[in-house]
Amino acid sequence: MTTIVTGGAGFIGSHLVDRLLDDGREVVVVDDFDAYYPRAVKEANLAAALARPGCRLVELDVRDAAGVGALVRETRPEAIVHLAARAGVRPSIAAPALYTEVNVLGTVNWLEAAARLDPLPRFVYASSSSVYGDRDEGPFRESDPVDRPVSPYAASKRACELMAHAFHHLHGLPITGLRFFTAYGPRNRPDLAVSLFADRIERGEPVVMFGDGGTRRDYTYVGDIVDGVARAIDRCEGLKLYNLGNSRPVELREMIETLAAALGKPALIRLAPEQPGDVRQTFADVSLAARELGYAPSTSLREGLDRFVAWYRSPRS
Repeated sequence: MTTIVTGGAGFIGSHLVDRLLDDGREVVVVDDFDAYYPRAVKEANLAAALARPGCRLVELDVRDAAGVGALVRETRPEAIVHLAARAGVRPSIAAPALYTEVNVLGTVNWLEAAARLDPLPRFVYASSSSVYGDRDEGPFRESDPVDRPVSPYAASKRACELMAHAFHHLHGLPITGLRFFTAYGPRNRPDLAVSLFADRIERGEPVVMFGDGGTRRDYTYVGDIVDGVARAIDRCEGLKLYNLGNSRPVELREMIETLAAALGKPALIRLAPEQPGDVRQTFADVSLAARELGYAPSTSLREGLDRFVAWYRSPRS
């Protein structure tokens, strides 16, 4: 049983590859090692997996429709997990066309290739909590209206959800979308808040806190998210959409304090204005995923940050 994982050398993707190999699946990792952050980081993420039987790497840009189609025809996967994307709210404001091209066109290329296979593969893709926009009320439910994105990144992820609906309707492709909520943990992307803050606290430099620290995020440990993705692959049928979060929002100032405690160092705070595209909170209702997937996140913020710090301070080539 072969599973293609796009973005498989990234933060969440590499953890998923490890999980699928542990489950006895053959995995084809697709990644283009985009320069958004250093190639060496992704190579380190994937090194252990590539040393195991049943795992191979294909360097491929998701925008290469011919290359995507050829790989899918050659591999004939049982499942495709499409995680590859241009990530980040703030960078998308500076490059909206690039985000649209990679995230939307790239997703369409994989959907189209999957829809041409017989039998049809299961198709699982990453969406984002950002599709919910800027809102005070919570928790966020999959049935809530999501027609007011506040960044090009959020809009691109919502567009992918609409494309998934169209391909399921036209071709009967079994598709599951997963809205991830603020993943963190070992192999954290270097541009994410937990990594940036850890760097500054470790060096004794001020942490830049945008706003008054009262914004809330539903920080979700990467292992919990990966467990949800694995369950979604096994249960992919029809057209589904699930939140994968922790359902326990934490204020930014509390997250910084908890990270500082995990590092055993004080956090010096420098206040800065709120940034365009930021939202006041993310807050996942995970009852649907719990009921239909058996999803049950169990990692507390302190436990997850302790694991992150252990990885962060470990020797890495």
